[in-house]
Amino acid sequence: MRINIASLLRGCAAWAWFLATLLAALNGGGDGVAAAEDRRPNIVFILADDLGWRDTGHCGSTFYETPHLDRLARQGVSFTTCHSASPVCTPSRASLLTGLYAERLGMTQPAGHIAEAHLRATLPERAAPRFKLIQPRSATRLDTGLSSIATVLKTHGYATAHVGKWHLGPEPYSPLEHGFDVDIPHWPGHGPNGSYFGPKTYGDGFTLASGEHLEDRMAREAARFIEAHKDAPFFLNYWAFSVHSPYFAKPELLDKYRRKAALLPLDAPQRNPVYAAMIESFDDAVGTLLDAIEQAGIADRTIIIFTSDNGGVDRVAAEPGQKAWGNGSEAELHEIPITDNAPLRNGKGTIEDGGTRVPCFVVWPGVTAAGHESDAFFSGVDIFPTIIDMAGAKLPPGAAIDGVSQVPPLRGTAAPRDTLFGFWPNYSPRQPTIPAAWVRRGRHKLIRYFHDGPQDADRFTLFDMENDPGETVDVAAAMPERVAELRGALDRHLIDTRAVLPAPNPNYRPDAPGRVGD
Repeated sequence: MRINIASLLRGCAAWAWFLATLLAALNGGGDGVAAAEDRRPNIVFILADDLGWRDTGHCGSTFYETPHLDRLARQGVSFTTCHSASPVCTPSRASLLTGLYAERLGMTQPAGHIAEAHLRATLPERAAPRFKLIQPRSATRLDTGLSSIATVLKTHGYATAHVGKWHLGPEPYSPLEHGFDVDIPHWPGHGPNGSYFGPKTYGDGFTLASGEHLEDRMAREAARFIEAHKDAPFFLNYWAFSVHSPYFAKPELLDKYRRKAALLPLDAPQRNPVYAAMIESFDDAVGTLLDAIEQAGIADRTIIIFTSDNGGVDRVAAEPGQKAWGNGSEAELHEIPITDNAPLRNGKGTIEDGGTRVPCFVVWPGVTAAGHESDAFFSGVDIFPTIIDMAGAKLPPGAAIDGVSQVPPLRGTAAPRDTLFGFWPNYSPRQPTIPAAWVRRGRHKLIRYFHDGPQDADRFTLFDMENDPGETVDVAAAMPERVAELRGALDRHLIDTRAVLPAPNPNYRPDAPGRVGD
């Protein structure tokens, strides 16, 4: 007796199709397998680099032009109290991807491009004499043993792609080892390779042609992935290079914003034409993704999440006499601050709200109410569980995360968290910062400055963020009970996450030469 293997396989496939159709119909699936697959949404996660809280038209900017980002805000929910897990990129990105606090991961500095590979934070015995405190030495790689958004969704049948900046380590810690099927341009650097314009070569021979703009190319690569995977669920992690330094803008857009800036008073808070032009290029890239989703006919089943990895850069690109990479004028690179986060205080690399408060828009077709604003507390560690929840996926057995799903406020119900935490145990280059941690509960934010009080004790400040978002009036002395409550919450958090804390430097000399941030 001869067995026709091809016929047998076709018969098995037919039975499998019949059973799947029957099960889908019993579950209300309508057209069988395709309908069952369609119930799993596509997910596009767009992450800007260094885009400040007020750097979109929707969030209040009258100088920058962001029609595509504003369109997202109109179509879905915008969160007004969203904070990144760190005021700098590597720690923030690690938290977004894993749902774990940066302090638990040991990611305390933007160190993903450093040659040495460290998976844990450590505390050196000494520091240079100009430092009052010893800063933790950051982990420089994201451990591949951790669950990521991509590894979880991949096990649930999603095609996965990372397009853009990574900064969590080169191979064997690249996106390809963290659950992504595709990684473009497979580049471990902390920003564009010297410029946003080609000719340039990135990882695995990825090249930009002469004059080609990096963000334009990234958007086209992402659009190709969308078109190629429109018939099955996919997760696209679009982590833009924009608007991180170096500050290179398209000449035609630079001219446009120079004309626009010339009409503004010299004390206008946002008036840097180089940065404004870069924001428009980023917004155009977002538009390319939105167009690709529409053209693929999948807008009704594609979730879009947008946020930034940390606050905006509220200082000039370089001080006088220092090299500033960019194609702006001397004034645009050395005199005009890149952006302004007012009314928030300070910006990237600081413990104040300007360092971590970020825009966040979510469009979930059929779920989110168009144009709704939510004041629910949203932390960067919440992105992971929110995406997993949206996809109807499950965490691996035994996996534990710090984040909480933000699906309830997306559905218009109660907020899932009442407390936010921040950790920045470092000195910042060119910023007068003190290593610190913070906690916010309700309207109050408590900052703990490590060893900055008498006899090296910790110093605490308390702010009413609803009435004083600029953190200008310390009310700690008037509210000792509130200080004690929040101090206890912050202490428990740092213990729970096993955070490596800064310590007094026995080598410290107040008169030592050099700047603390260098």
